[in-house]
Amino acid sequence: MNTATMQQGGVTSADNTGSGTPALAISDLQAWYGESHILHNVNLTVNKGEVVTLLGRNGAGRTTTLRSIMGLVGARKGSIKINGNETIAMPTHKIAHQGVGYCPEERGIFSSLSAEENLMLPPFVSKTDKGMSIEEIYDMFPNLKERRNSQGTRLSGGEQQMLAVARILRTGARLLLLDEISEGLAPVIVQALARMILMLKSKGYTIVMVEQNFRFAAPLADRFYVMEHGQIVESFAAAELQSKTQKLNELLGV
Repeated sequence: MNTATMQQGGVTSADNTGSGTPALAISDLQAWYGESHILHNVNLTVNKGEVVTLLGRNGAGRTTTLRSIMGLVGARKGSIKINGNETIAMPTHKIAHQGVGYCPEERGIFSSLSAEENLMLPPFVSKTDKGMSIEEIYDMFPNLKERRNSQGTRLSGGEQQMLAVARILRTGARLLLLDEISEGLAPVIVQALARMILMLKSKGYTIVMVEQNFRFAAPLADRFYVMEHGQIVESFAAAELQSKTQKLNELLGV
């Protein structure tokens, strides 16, 4: 992994300086819910094909960062460029059509429909990428193939999580925003999700993960950003992980 030292808001970080336009470039991002000022000058970059994890305690601003990218906050200021296109003034549906897929913590599947009916619903968000076929989805998620005719309410938590991610892959999105996808799931399901992340990375997808489960995120990510009180307070490459252990213990209590 190529790393270079850079300065971001007073934080020295190691960044994978891949060639070309970043998949996601956030500069001086501020965000509000009503009168509550949540994000304070957030700066981060995600290069195409990278897996980047946002770490931090609950309430640090990680989910709000993902929601801000999608335009799902009360107000936002700054710059959010997706593949070089400024999206800060775009409505959510136009942001999605930049090739972005968001999997919120609550998953959001249609519980009254079968697994396969859920997979048939999502519209395409990319003019160039038509997304994964049903057959490709079932190859990646054999559990869903077995449960293809099962109603959403009858799926386990892990199967619902797989379905939520699979629906995004059907849309053609290449930049995936995944919020706490491992939370509350059995270890065998968490391992399956880890394999999914690695497979998607091998196919060139760009992934931004919010994760509380550090053991899940650590072997998957190329780079890490740590948030505290709505700001980026630390960022480093996977190669620096061991040397950052003490600092992470202080910031996260991991």
